[in-house]
Amino acid sequence: MFDIPVVDRSSSSGPPSHPNSNPNSKQHSQVLQPSRASSSSQPNSGSVRSGSNSGPIRKSSGSMPLQPTGLITSGPLSSGPRRSGQLGQVEKMSAVSGKAGYGSAVTSLGEGVRFGFMVSKAVVWVVMIVVAMGLLVGAFLMVAVKKAVVLGVVGAVVVPMGLGLLWNCIWRRKGLLGYMRRYPDAELRGAVDGQYVKVTGVVTCGSIPLESSYQRVPRCVYVSTELYEYRGWGGKSANPKHRYFSWGCRHSEKYVADFYISDFQSGLRALVKAGYGAKVAPFVKPATAVDITKENRDLSPSFLSWLAERNLSSDDRIMRLKEGYIKEGSTVSVMGVVRRHDNLLMIAPPSEPISIGCQGSRCLLPTYVEGLILTCDENQNAEVVPV
Repeated sequence: MFDIPVVDRSSSSGPPSHPNSNPNSKQHSQVLQPSRASSSSQPNSGSVRSGSNSGPIRKSSGSMPLQPTGLITSGPLSSGPRRSGQLGQVEKMSAVSGKAGYGSAVTSLGEGVRFGFMVSKAVVWVVMIVVAMGLLVGAFLMVAVKKAVVLGVVGAVVVPMGLGLLWNCIWRRKGLLGYMRRYPDAELRGAVDGQYVKVTGVVTCGSIPLESSYQRVPRCVYVSTELYEYRGWGGKSANPKHRYFSWGCRHSEKYVADFYISDFQSGLRALVKAGYGAKVAPFVKPATAVDITKENRDLSPSFLSWLAERNLSSDDRIMRLKEGYIKEGSTVSVMGVVRRHDNLLMIAPPSEPISIGCQGSRCLLPTYVEGLILTCDENQNAEVVPV
C-alpha cells in the first residue's frame, strides 16, 4: 500500500499537588478508601469488593506501597513499569524551560495526528505513467498534425482526477470525523480481548492529572497549547513550511496521560492506555485563548510571561495562542483495542494503522489513521459531569 502521510496541526503543565499519606497504622484503612478530591492521586493496587481486597493484606506500620493508577486495580499493567511508594516520590514533576517534566508516564504528542490516503503504490505509478504518455502523445499530435484531440481527451481525464484529489485534501478530516461518529459504540461487557471497539463515556483522571499551560485548567486528561504567527509579505516564518499570508505554528505542546472512561453502554470502567509514549490521535478542536497585535501586546503580561518561560521572542509579530483540553467529567469517544489482564479492562492503541474504506457516496479515497483515536465534542469544555 502507498501511504501518503499527513500531519494535522489543529500544551506545558505545572506539577499537580500530591496529598501526603498518614504513616499512622491506625488510619491505615483510610488509604484503601480514596475520596472524591484525591481519587486521581491515590496510589493503589488490588481491586476492592465489598470492603475487602481480592488478595491478602499484610499489616504494616506505614502506608501500603500501592500502584499510582487513580483507581484500585489488581495485577501489573502490560505497558508501563510497576512502581510502589507514595506518588510524590514516584512522579516528581517540575516545569523546566516552560516544558512539562511529567516523565515517561505522560505522552508528548509533538507531531500531531498522522493520517493520510491509503492507495496502492502500483495504482499510483500506473496512473502517472498513463498520464505522462498521454500528454506526450497529445502534444506531439498537436504540433505535427495540428490536431489536439488526444490532448483534449487526456485533459478531460486529468482535470477530474485533479479536482477529486483536491476534494479529498479539503474534506479528508471531515470525512474521517464523520466515519468515527457513525461507527457504532461497543459494549465493554461483551468485548473480547483484541477486539477493535469504540467506547463513549465520561472520563476520569488517572494517577497524573494534567493542567493547561496558559489558562491553567486543572484536572485534564489531554491538554494542548499552540502558538501561531501570521506571516505577511516579507515577514518572518514561524516554521520552514510557513507560506506567505497565512498562519503558521511556531510552538506546540500536546500531552496526554492514562485515564479512565466509564462506558455508557455497560457502565463498566476501563483504563485507556494513552501514556508511556503510546500513539494517540486526538481530534480535539482548540479554542483561541488570546490574540496579540502590535497595539495590545503590552496589555497581556501573562502572555509575555508565558513566552519568556519558553524562551520565545516577543517582537512585533502578530500572534495567536490556542488551547484545547479534555477536562475530567467530559464525554469523549475512544477507539482502540480491548485488552484484558486479570480483572483489569484496558483500551490500548492498535499495533497497525486503522484503515477506513473508500466512501463512495462522499467521493473520498481510503484513509488511514495511526494510534488510539480520541474525540471530544466542541462544546464539551462547558458541560462536564461532576466526578
